[in-house]
Amino acid sequence: MARLAYIQDKIVSIEEAQKRIALYKLKNEALVFTNGCFDVLHLGHVRYLAAAADLGKHLIVAINTDDSVRRLGKAPNRPINPNDARATLIAALGFVDLVVFFNEDTPLEVISALNPDVLVKGADYDKNETDPSKATYIVGSDVVRNKGGIVETIDLVQGYSTTEILRKGAK
Repeated sequence: MARLAYIQDKIVSIEEAQKRIALYKLKNEALVFTNGCFDVLHLGHVRYLAAAADLGKHLIVAINTDDSVRRLGKAPNRPINPNDARATLIAALGFVDLVVFFNEDTPLEVISALNPDVLVKGADYDKNETDPSKATYIVGSDVVRNKGGIVETIDLVQGYSTTEILRKGAK
């Protein structure tokens, strides 16, 4: 059970994440942040998260709560997996250091609270977009840049998205 406890220890509150991040920052260890639903973990997620982890020393992943996923309007049956299950799967990845939840519609509050050095999203977003009303705008990019951080995008793995996987399964 020690390995399961290790995984579960990565799933923390925002307040606990702030404490751990303070220690990382004392050692000048770069914090990378990304977020998503991660409803049905697949190859695209793993490659994306691994690439994100390569951008710094510690990777923190913020996961939408079940209520937050429902408000995104992806499909009436989403999320497929409850937030605790999704968090456990993400935390089980060796290159993920911390997992937090957010219940808001965007991760802006979490980004502001954790102050990452690098903010990462998939390449379906535009790291240079400055207009928050645009669908390709990366929420929190202004906050990260204003504190001296950087914003990056990572290419997505074609053919791998939760929506596509669920669509294939429904056929």
